[in-house]
Amino acid sequence: MIGLGCMGMTGFEEANMYGPADEREAIATIHRSLELGGNFLDTADLYGPFKNEQLIAKAIGADRDKYTIATKFGWEIDHNGKVTWAINGKKQYVKKAIERSLKNLNTDYIDLYYLHRLDKNTPIEETVEAMAELVKEGKIGYIGLSEVSSQTIKRAHAVHPITAVQSEYSLFERTVEERGVLQTLKELRIGFVAYSPLGRGFLSGQIRTIDDLPEHDFRRNIPRFQQAHFYKNLELVKAIENLAEEKNVTSSQLALAWIMSRSIVPIPGTKRRKYVEQNLAATAIELSESDLSKLESIVPLGTDTGNPYDEFSMGLID
Repeated sequence: MIGLGCMGMTGFEEANMYGPADEREAIATIHRSLELGGNFLDTADLYGPFKNEQLIAKAIGADRDKYTIATKFGWEIDHNGKVTWAINGKKQYVKKAIERSLKNLNTDYIDLYYLHRLDKNTPIEETVEAMAELVKEGKIGYIGLSEVSSQTIKRAHAVHPITAVQSEYSLFERTVEERGVLQTLKELRIGFVAYSPLGRGFLSGQIRTIDDLPEHDFRRNIPRFQQAHFYKNLELVKAIENLAEEKNVTSSQLALAWIMSRSIVPIPGTKRRKYVEQNLAATAIELSESDLSKLESIVPLGTDTGNPYDEFSMGLID
C-alpha cells in the first residue's frame, strides 16, 4: 500500500517548502491516485496553515467515502491562523484543533488523527485521553502519533490503542530502526507510516546539485543537502540508480519497494500526476533477498546522510 503525501500541494506561510504548486494539477493528482487505487491521503492543519486540508476537501467533493484521510494537529495555530511554533497537546487544544480540521476538510469524521509532534510540557496520557474522547464521539476513527519514542508509544498505547505511528523513514533515514521504535511497533502490533520515503527527493535522482532546488526550498537549510553531506549522498544515489536500472525501474520505485518489503506504508509526497503514477507502480515490484542485500550494502544501517531537519526542528523530535 502507498499513500499520498499532500503537503507540497499548497503553499506554506509565504513560500512553498517544495517550490510552487498548481491547484488544478494537485487536484488532478488526487483524482488520478484514486483511479489507480491510491485512496490514502495525508495532510495536516499546519500545511498552509489550513490550505492543504481545504484543497483536499475541494478535490474529493462528494466522494468522501472513497478516501481515507489522515491529518495532524499539535503545532499551535492561533485565532488569527498564524503558527506560533509551539507544540500544544493540551486537552482543550485537541478539541479546538479537531473542530477546525473537520470544518476545513468539510467532513464530519477523520479516519486517522495524528499528534504531529509530542508536546513535552503535557503528559502524553492527557493528549491521548482527549483523542480517545474524539473516537467515542465519532469524530475520528483511529489515533496516530508522529515522531515519538518507544517510551512515549508505550505510555500512549496504555491509555488507548494507537493505530499508527508516522516518522521519516527511507534508505537515507533509519533513525527509528536504530532507536528500536520499529521493534516496539511490531511488539504492540501498531502500523508504521513512512513520510519522506524518498529522502526528501534525494532518492528520486532528480537532484544533482543544490541549485536543482527552488530558491526558497527549505531543503537548502537542512544538513542532508549541504556541502558536508551532499556529494557523498549523491554517490549513494548513483549506486541505487545502477541497481534500479538492472531491474528496469526508477530509483524512486526501488526505494519505495524496499520500504514496502518491510510491511511499512510509505506516503511519498507529490503534486504531479506523472509522479503519483510512477509511485503507485512500485507496488508491483518484487525484491529478492539478493536485491535487498545489495541495497543494504549500498546504504547500511547507521550510514550518516545528514540530519533531515535544522537544529530547531530536530529538537522537537521525541
